[in-house]
Amino acid sequence: MSYVFPPAPAASVPVVGRSERFPVRRVICVGRNYVEHAKEMGFTGREPPFFFFKPADAVVPVNAGETGTIAYPSLTKDLHHEIELVACIGTGGRNIKAADAMKHIWGYAVGLDMTRRDLQGEMKKQGRPWEIGKSFEQSAPIGPITPAAQAGDIANAEIYLKVNGQDRQRSSVSKLIWNLGEIIEHLSAAWELAPGDLIFTGTPEGVAAVVAGDKLEGGVAGLTPLSVTIAAAR
Repeated sequence: MSYVFPPAPAASVPVVGRSERFPVRRVICVGRNYVEHAKEMGFTGREPPFFFFKPADAVVPVNAGETGTIAYPSLTKDLHHEIELVACIGTGGRNIKAADAMKHIWGYAVGLDMTRRDLQGEMKKQGRPWEIGKSFEQSAPIGPITPAAQAGDIANAEIYLKVNGQDRQRSSVSKLIWNLGEIIEHLSAAWELAPGDLIFTGTPEGVAAVVAGDKLEGGVAGLTPLSVTIAAAR
């Protein structure tokens, strides 16, 4: 097969203990999936789950023991961090029941959903889509993927983020409003999941702004931590 120009390289993420990489198909994010974060965004209760997507060029893979770099994005003056557990799909399907969902997860990783909060807020006021606030280049840094069998008790794991060594976010995956099985059940009813899908499962309370020069260090117990610095705008 020939192309009118060379296709972009496929996005991929390193895997703990293996030379093979995990190819990325798409990035799906769950909105407001921790109670306290929902409250800080002005909402309460167990509202129906909702989702948004990021492009593959949002993915910034970071190797174990290294610190990745992302550029401060254009148009914003209010870039926020959102630390998240990422579920990496290895077996796809439609209408997957929550009780069967875990066998569709190949592994887990630590990710950041970087958000242009001012732009997102303006779109909310106008009743318009959020893409400009969420779906931009380098907005989804991610650490190495740990195979599910090696990830331990992920459903009760601590999740945290530090900025310049200071705690910003700290909670437990057990506080998800919609748990991993329920997320996959809802998602697979709307879209057919497939190998390579990355599901960012939501962020706990404590989201706040970062600036160029800041170092973000996040983790989920049992997984390889993620370290990223914010560079000046390109």
